[in-house]
Amino acid sequence: MKLETVGVIGAGVMGVGVAHSLALADFRVRLVDVTEEKLAKARELIRQNIRLQNMMKRGNGMSADAALANIQCSTDYEILRDVDFVVENVIENWPIKKEVYETIDSICPEHAVFAANTSAISITRIGSATNRAAQVLGMHFMNPVPMKSMVEMIRGYHTSDSTISAGKELLRQMGKECVVVQDSPGFVSNRVLMLTVNEAIFLVQDRVAAPEEVDHIFRECFGHKMGPLETADLIGLDTILYSVEVLYESFNDDKYRPCPLLKKMVDAGLHGRKTGHGFYNYQEVLA
Repeated sequence: MKLETVGVIGAGVMGVGVAHSLALADFRVRLVDVTEEKLAKARELIRQNIRLQNMMKRGNGMSADAALANIQCSTDYEILRDVDFVVENVIENWPIKKEVYETIDSICPEHAVFAANTSAISITRIGSATNRAAQVLGMHFMNPVPMKSMVEMIRGYHTSDSTISAGKELLRQMGKECVVVQDSPGFVSNRVLMLTVNEAIFLVQDRVAAPEEVDHIFRECFGHKMGPLETADLIGLDTILYSVEVLYESFNDDKYRPCPLLKKMVDAGLHGRKTGHGFYNYQEVLA
């Protein structure tokens, strides 16, 4: 399959990163979100990030204007009628995702492949919401997408070999590699990561250590670039909670029980970097 036009659904942190990377790889990108305001902010963020990449000599030399010329934005799914591939990045909430897949399944060309950029929801379940389960796979991109070369690719029960090959080709053109894993809640990365983050939050709740102390131990003792609570703020505490809840529901195992402090912070709107405050304060950064 020749891949030229790629739909990106969701203009949040992950969707912006995916659209950014696809545009730099010279794909025609169709970026969809629910409001024009979100799309305008996404374009401006992509412009800033590409300029920063080029200043740091970490990009491929394409200008921000050239990359943005590859991106068409819309609040209407009809823009996806000519896509070869779709990367979905909406919130980790099954009813919302189900509605998205039912909608795009009726709009996108028959040959189009759907990739769910999900951290925990079953790819097999997502495929069941479409009439093309063999053409559905998981692509768990890491944040920030333009800076991360590895992608966790997930094969659903019905995912075909040709779909896996199409996914690998898309990533190859984006300058990324992948590891293909089987469909299981949380896959590999988040089945381990979410448990680690959740337990780190319990440590803060139980006053065993402060957030900066927990993260300092992980950075200095294990050589991690970021501690688990810094990572949680980067991902978004709301996303962390959704993912842990999916694991808890899927495995019926108390080890995945969401920490009450995590629930409280999400209810308070302390979602991390994107809201300006999580386990750390980012207000000055956002300003």
